Amino acid sequence: MSEYHVPVMLAECIEGLNIKKDGTYVDVTFGGGGHSREIMKHLGPDGQLLAFDQDADAQQNIIDDDRFVFIDQNFRYLKNFCRLHGAIPVDGILADLGVSSYQFDQAERGFSIRFDAELDMRMNQLGDLTAKDVVNNYTGAELHRIFGIYGEIQNAKSLAETIVTARLNAPIVTIADLKNAIINRIPKGKENKYLAQVFQALRIEVNQELEALKEFLVQAADVLAVGGRLVVMSYHSLEDRLVKNFIAKGKFSGEVEKDLYGNNNRPLDAVSRGAITASADEISNNNRARSAKLRIAVKK
Repeated sequence: MSEYHVPVMLAECIEGLNIKKDGTYVDVTFGGGGHSREIMKHLGPDGQLLAFDQDADAQQNIIDDDRFVFIDQNFRYLKNFCRLHGAIPVDGILADLGVSSYQFDQAERGFSIRFDAELDMRMNQLGDLTAKDVVNNYTGAELHRIFGIYGEIQNAKSLAETIVTARLNAPIVTIADLKNAIINRIPKGKENKYLAQVFQALRIEVNQELEALKEFLVQAADVLAVGGRLVVMSYHSLEDRLVKNFIAKGKFSGEVEKDLYGNNNRPLDAVSRGAITASADEISNNNRARSAKLRIAVKK
Protein backbone atom coordinates (compact mmCIF):
# COMPACT_ATOMS: atom_id res chain seq x y z
CA MET A 1 0.00 0.00 0.00
CA SER A 2 2.73 2.51 0.93
CA GLU A 3 4.15 2.26 -2.59
CA TYR A 4 0.67 2.58 -4.09
CA HIS A 5 -0.35 5.82 -2.39
CA VAL A 6 0.56 7.66 0.82
CA PRO A 7 -2.68 8.97 2.37
CA VAL A 8 -2.78 12.72 2.97
CA MET A 9 -3.84 14.12 6.37
CA LEU A 10 -4.63 10.61 7.62
CA ALA A 11 -4.95 11.57 11.29
CA GLU A 12 -7.17 14.56 10.47
CA CYS A 13 -9.46 12.41 8.30
CA ILE A 14 -9.87 9.76 11.00
CA GLU A 15 -10.52 12.40 13.66
CA GLY A 16 -13.06 14.05 11.35
CA LEU A 17 -15.01 10.80 10.96
CA ASN A 18 -15.43 10.56 14.77
CA ILE A 19 -15.60 6.76 14.44
CA LYS A 20 -17.95 4.67 16.59
CA LYS A 21 -16.80 1.07 17.16
CA ASP A 22 -20.09 -0.45 15.97
CA GLY A 23 -20.69 2.07 13.18
CA THR A 24 -20.99 1.70 9.43
CA TYR A 25 -18.53 3.70 7.34
CA VAL A 26 -17.81 4.23 3.65
CA ASP A 27 -14.47 5.02 2.00
CA VAL A 28 -15.53 6.04 -1.51
CA THR A 29 -11.96 6.37 -2.84
CA PHE A 30 -10.26 3.16 -1.65
CA GLY A 31 -7.10 3.32 -3.80
CA GLY A 32 -4.18 1.94 -1.83
CA GLY A 33 -6.42 1.29 1.18
CA GLY A 34 -4.48 3.53 3.56
CA HIS A 35 -7.52 5.39 4.89
CA SER A 36 -9.60 2.19 4.98
CA ARG A 37 -7.01 0.28 7.02
CA GLU A 38 -6.90 3.09 9.55
CA ILE A 39 -10.71 3.18 9.79
CA MET A 40 -10.73 -0.62 10.37
CA LYS A 41 -8.38 -0.19 13.35
CA HIS A 42 -11.06 1.90 15.07
CA LEU A 43 -13.96 -0.49 14.42
CA GLY A 44 -15.10 -3.22 16.80
CA PRO A 45 -16.42 -6.66 15.80
CA ASP A 46 -19.83 -5.19 14.90
CA GLY A 47 -18.46 -2.32 12.81
CA GLN A 48 -18.56 -2.32 9.01
CA LEU A 49 -16.64 -0.58 6.22
CA LEU A 50 -17.72 -0.35 2.58
CA ALA A 51 -15.08 0.79 0.09
CA PHE A 52 -15.62 2.02 -3.47
CA ASP A 53 -13.07 2.19 -6.30
CA GLN A 54 -13.66 2.09 -10.04
CA ASP A 55 -9.99 1.39 -10.88
CA ALA A 56 -9.36 -2.36 -11.22
CA ASP A 57 -5.77 -1.86 -9.99
CA ALA A 58 -7.10 -0.90 -6.54
CA GLN A 59 -8.37 -4.44 -6.08
CA GLN A 60 -4.82 -5.63 -5.37
CA ASN A 61 -5.15 -3.80 -2.02
CA ILE A 62 -8.45 -5.34 -0.86
CA ILE A 63 -8.57 -5.97 2.91
CA ASP A 64 -9.22 -9.55 4.01
CA ASP A 65 -11.69 -8.94 6.83
CA ASP A 66 -15.33 -9.98 7.28
CA ARG A 67 -16.21 -6.41 8.26
CA PHE A 68 -14.93 -5.09 4.91
CA VAL A 69 -16.91 -4.92 1.64
CA PHE A 70 -15.27 -3.82 -1.62
CA ILE A 71 -17.45 -2.30 -4.36
CA ASP A 72 -15.86 -1.90 -7.79
CA GLN A 73 -17.88 1.16 -8.79
CA ASN A 74 -17.62 4.93 -9.15
CA PHE A 75 -18.79 6.75 -6.02
CA ARG A 76 -21.57 8.40 -8.04
CA TYR A 77 -23.47 5.14 -7.36
CA LEU A 78 -23.05 5.47 -3.58
CA LYS A 79 -26.73 5.26 -2.63
CA ASN A 80 -27.60 2.27 -4.83
CA PHE A 81 -24.76 0.13 -3.53
CA CYS A 82 -25.19 1.13 0.11
CA ARG A 83 -28.81 0.10 -0.25
CA LEU A 84 -27.81 -3.15 -1.99
CA HIS A 85 -25.57 -4.06 0.97
CA GLY A 86 -28.15 -3.04 3.58
CA ALA A 87 -25.87 -0.26 4.79
CA ILE A 88 -28.22 2.74 5.03
CA PRO A 89 -27.93 4.87 7.09
CA VAL A 90 -24.15 5.15 7.48
CA ASP A 91 -22.21 6.88 10.26
CA GLY A 92 -19.46 8.39 8.18
CA ILE A 93 -18.24 8.85 4.60
CA LEU A 94 -14.69 9.63 3.50
CA ALA A 95 -13.68 10.89 0.04
CA ASP A 96 -10.07 11.56 -1.01
CA LEU A 97 -10.63 13.05 -4.47
CA GLY A 98 -8.41 13.20 -7.53
CA VAL A 99 -5.75 10.88 -8.90
CA SER A 100 -3.68 8.61 -6.66
CA SER A 101 0.12 8.66 -6.63
CA TYR A 102 0.00 5.15 -8.06
CA GLN A 103 -2.11 6.25 -11.04
CA PHE A 104 0.23 9.18 -11.72
CA ASP A 105 3.25 6.86 -11.58
CA GLN A 106 1.88 4.29 -14.06
CA ALA A 107 3.24 5.75 -17.32
CA GLU A 108 0.89 3.77 -19.53
CA ARG A 109 -2.19 5.28 -17.84
CA GLY A 110 -1.36 8.66 -19.40
CA PHE A 111 -2.08 10.80 -16.32
CA SER A 112 1.36 12.37 -15.92
CA ILE A 113 3.28 14.91 -17.99
CA ARG A 114 6.51 13.19 -16.82
CA PHE A 115 6.15 10.26 -19.20
CA ASP A 116 5.31 9.57 -22.81
CA ALA A 117 2.41 7.21 -23.40
CA GLU A 118 -0.87 7.08 -25.25
CA LEU A 119 -3.34 9.75 -24.12
CA ASP A 120 -5.65 7.70 -21.89
CA MET A 121 -6.46 9.18 -18.42
CA ARG A 122 -9.35 6.80 -17.63
CA MET A 123 -9.74 6.11 -13.92
CA ASN A 124 -12.05 3.25 -14.90
CA GLN A 125 -9.96 1.31 -17.41
CA LEU A 126 -13.15 -0.13 -18.94
CA GLY A 127 -14.54 3.34 -19.71
CA ASP A 128 -15.25 4.24 -23.33
CA LEU A 129 -13.87 7.79 -23.50
CA THR A 130 -10.10 8.48 -23.46
CA ALA A 131 -8.10 11.71 -23.57
CA LYS A 132 -7.06 10.73 -27.12
CA ASP A 133 -10.74 10.71 -28.11
CA VAL A 134 -11.29 14.14 -26.58
CA VAL A 135 -8.25 15.72 -28.24
CA ASN A 136 -8.99 14.28 -31.68
CA ASN A 137 -12.79 14.32 -31.86
CA TYR A 138 -14.09 17.28 -29.83
CA THR A 139 -14.94 20.46 -31.72
CA GLY A 140 -12.91 23.62 -31.15
CA ALA A 141 -15.78 25.06 -29.09
CA GLU A 142 -15.92 21.94 -26.88
CA LEU A 143 -12.15 22.01 -26.32
CA HIS A 144 -12.33 25.74 -25.54
CA ARG A 145 -14.99 24.99 -22.91
CA ILE A 146 -13.11 22.24 -21.10
CA PHE A 147 -9.74 24.04 -21.13
CA GLY A 148 -11.36 27.25 -19.93
CA ILE A 149 -13.61 25.77 -17.25
CA TYR A 150 -11.79 22.64 -16.09
CA GLY A 151 -8.22 23.82 -16.67
CA GLU A 152 -8.79 27.53 -15.91
CA ILE A 153 -6.39 28.23 -18.80
CA GLN A 154 -6.07 31.86 -19.90
CA ASN A 155 -5.55 31.21 -23.61
CA ALA A 156 -8.07 28.36 -23.79
CA LYS A 157 -9.55 29.46 -27.12
CA SER A 158 -6.23 29.72 -28.98
CA LEU A 159 -5.10 26.44 -27.37
CA ALA A 160 -8.22 24.72 -28.70
CA GLU A 161 -7.71 26.20 -32.17
CA THR A 162 -4.09 25.05 -32.19
CA ILE A 163 -5.12 21.45 -31.38
CA VAL A 164 -7.84 21.45 -34.06
CA THR A 165 -5.30 22.67 -36.65
CA ALA A 166 -2.56 20.24 -35.57
CA ARG A 167 -4.78 17.16 -35.80
CA LEU A 168 -5.58 17.93 -39.44
CA ASN A 169 -2.03 16.83 -40.29
CA ALA A 170 -1.96 13.70 -38.10
CA PRO A 171 -3.89 12.32 -35.11
CA ILE A 172 -2.63 13.41 -31.67
CA VAL A 173 -2.09 10.00 -30.07
CA THR A 174 0.55 10.34 -27.37
CA ILE A 175 1.54 12.77 -24.62
CA ALA A 176 4.55 13.78 -26.73
CA ASP A 177 2.27 14.44 -29.73
CA LEU A 178 0.13 16.75 -27.60
CA LYS A 179 3.11 18.61 -26.13
CA ASN A 180 4.59 19.12 -29.61
CA ALA A 181 1.26 20.29 -31.01
CA ILE A 182 0.77 23.01 -28.38
CA ILE A 183 4.39 23.99 -27.73
CA ASN A 184 3.89 27.52 -29.09
CA ARG A 185 0.96 28.13 -26.71
CA ILE A 186 2.87 27.24 -23.53
CA PRO A 187 4.08 30.31 -21.57
CA LYS A 188 7.86 30.35 -21.14
CA GLY A 189 8.97 29.52 -17.62
CA LYS A 190 5.53 28.09 -16.72
CA GLU A 191 5.68 24.90 -18.78
CA ASN A 192 4.92 22.42 -15.99
CA LYS A 193 2.05 24.42 -14.50
CA TYR A 194 0.45 25.01 -17.90
CA LEU A 195 0.72 21.36 -18.95
CA ALA A 196 -0.68 20.29 -15.57
CA GLN A 197 -3.72 22.52 -16.22
CA VAL A 198 -4.17 21.03 -19.71
CA PHE A 199 -3.97 17.50 -18.31
CA GLN A 200 -6.33 18.33 -15.45
CA ALA A 201 -8.93 19.61 -17.92
CA LEU A 202 -8.70 16.49 -20.09
CA ARG A 203 -8.80 14.17 -17.07
CA ILE A 204 -11.87 15.86 -15.59
CA GLU A 205 -13.67 15.58 -18.94
CA VAL A 206 -12.70 11.94 -19.53
CA ASN A 207 -13.86 10.86 -16.06
CA GLN A 208 -16.79 13.29 -15.65
CA GLU A 209 -15.25 14.12 -12.30
CA LEU A 210 -17.29 17.19 -11.39
CA GLU A 211 -20.61 15.62 -12.39
CA ALA A 212 -19.74 12.51 -10.38
CA LEU A 213 -18.75 14.64 -7.37
CA LYS A 214 -22.06 16.51 -7.42
CA GLU A 215 -24.04 13.27 -7.59
CA PHE A 216 -21.95 11.81 -4.76
CA LEU A 217 -22.42 14.80 -2.44
CA VAL A 218 -26.21 14.83 -2.85
CA GLN A 219 -26.37 11.08 -2.19
CA ALA A 220 -23.96 11.32 0.77
CA ALA A 221 -26.36 13.72 2.50
CA ASP A 222 -29.16 11.19 1.92
CA VAL A 223 -27.38 8.07 3.19
CA LEU A 224 -25.78 9.62 6.30
CA ALA A 225 -27.42 9.04 9.66
CA VAL A 226 -28.28 12.11 11.72
CA GLY A 227 -25.00 13.07 13.40
CA GLY A 228 -23.02 11.18 10.75
CA ARG A 229 -19.88 12.77 9.34
CA LEU A 230 -18.85 13.64 5.77
CA VAL A 231 -15.08 14.07 5.30
CA VAL A 232 -13.92 15.24 1.86
CA MET A 233 -10.39 16.06 0.71
CA SER A 234 -9.90 17.88 -2.59
CA TYR A 235 -6.84 19.00 -4.52
CA HIS A 236 -8.02 21.81 -6.80
CA SER A 237 -10.36 24.77 -6.52
CA LEU A 238 -13.09 23.36 -8.78
CA GLU A 239 -13.67 20.38 -6.48
CA ASP A 240 -13.24 22.35 -3.27
CA ARG A 241 -15.76 24.98 -4.41
CA LEU A 242 -18.42 22.32 -4.99
CA VAL A 243 -17.78 20.73 -1.58
CA LYS A 244 -17.72 24.10 0.20
CA ASN A 245 -20.96 25.28 -1.45
CA PHE A 246 -22.81 22.03 -0.81
CA ILE A 247 -21.90 22.02 2.88
CA ALA A 248 -22.78 25.70 3.28
CA LYS A 249 -25.94 25.81 1.14
CA GLY A 250 -27.08 22.28 0.34
CA LYS A 251 -26.64 23.17 -3.35
CA PHE A 252 -23.85 24.07 -5.76
CA SER A 253 -24.76 27.62 -6.73
CA GLY A 254 -27.10 30.40 -5.68
CA GLU A 255 -28.20 31.25 -2.17
CA VAL A 256 -29.23 28.79 0.52
CA GLU A 257 -32.96 28.04 0.48
CA LYS A 258 -35.10 28.52 3.60
CA ASP A 259 -38.06 26.55 4.89
CA LEU A 260 -41.47 28.03 5.84
CA TYR A 261 -40.08 29.10 9.23
CA GLY A 262 -37.03 30.88 7.82
CA ASN A 263 -34.56 28.17 8.78
CA ASN A 264 -31.72 27.34 6.41
CA ASN A 265 -32.81 24.33 4.37
CA ARG A 266 -29.55 22.41 4.06
CA PRO A 267 -28.71 18.86 5.18
CA LEU A 268 -25.21 19.45 6.58
CA ASP A 269 -23.43 21.70 9.05
CA ALA A 270 -19.72 22.44 8.73
CA VAL A 271 -17.63 21.01 11.59
CA SER A 272 -14.43 22.80 10.65
CA ARG A 273 -14.30 26.54 10.07
CA GLY A 274 -12.98 26.72 6.54
CA ALA A 275 -10.75 24.11 4.98
CA ILE A 276 -8.11 22.21 6.96
CA THR A 277 -4.68 22.10 5.31
CA ALA A 278 -1.67 19.87 5.85
CA SER A 279 1.15 20.75 8.23
CA ALA A 280 4.50 21.99 6.94
CA ASP A 281 6.07 18.71 8.08
CA GLU A 282 3.61 16.62 6.08
CA ILE A 283 4.04 18.77 2.98
CA SER A 284 7.82 18.37 3.19
CA ASN A 285 7.41 14.58 3.31
CA ASN A 286 4.55 14.27 0.80
CA ASN A 287 4.36 16.90 -1.93
CA ARG A 288 0.81 15.86 -2.83
CA ALA A 289 -0.37 17.31 0.51
CA ARG A 290 0.59 20.81 -0.63
CA SER A 291 -2.69 21.50 -2.44
CA ALA A 292 -4.99 19.37 -0.25
CA LYS A 293 -8.03 20.96 1.41
CA LEU A 294 -10.04 18.96 3.91
CA ARG A 295 -13.65 19.82 4.79
CA ILE A 296 -15.74 18.07 7.46
CA ALA A 297 -19.51 18.27 7.90
CA VAL A 298 -22.15 16.62 10.08
CA LYS A 299 -25.66 15.55 9.04
CA LYS A 300 -28.27 17.73 10.75
